[in-house]
Amino acid sequence: MRLIKRLSEYGDFILKEDPACRTKFEALFMYPIVRALIYHRIANYFYRKKHTTVARFFSQRARSKTGIEIHPGATIGKNLFIDHAMAVVIGETAIVGDNCHFYHNVTLGGTGNEKDHQRHPIVGNNVVIGTGATVLGPIKIGDRAKIGAGAVVLHDVPSDCTAVGMPAKIIRHN
Repeated sequence: MRLIKRLSEYGDFILKEDPACRTKFEALFMYPIVRALIYHRIANYFYRKKHTTVARFFSQRARSKTGIEIHPGATIGKNLFIDHAMAVVIGETAIVGDNCHFYHNVTLGGTGNEKDHQRHPIVGNNVVIGTGATVLGPIKIGDRAKIGAGAVVLHDVPSDCTAVGMPAKIIRHN
């Protein structure tokens, strides 16, 4: 029952986020992000149990079926929506909060190769990341922040701020 309730809530979230989506059925069965997140939840379960080969199998299956690559070690909050979900990469130590909206071709990438350290971004709740944005390193993107299309973010972005450009600069407090 909990799974059905959660899927229903997620369908409602997609309907709210995407004006092109007409029904909850369409949201849950036609949007690749739903399949990618189901695969990710399975992969993350095996990753946490130290069955990394099985975990990678599920994450690579998701990538080949959806165009979305979420490392099994990434932590994804509830209601991540990826609009036009293609060419999205979320790295191993990335953390994504609740109710986030990413567009296509977004990368949450790492810097460095140290193991057992935060190498990828931590994204707060209710964050919007635009098409083609690259967010690199162990930085923090605060709650309700907006990252513009094509931005390359290398430093923290505080809550309620908008960052654009290459390299990204904060242009306003929302």
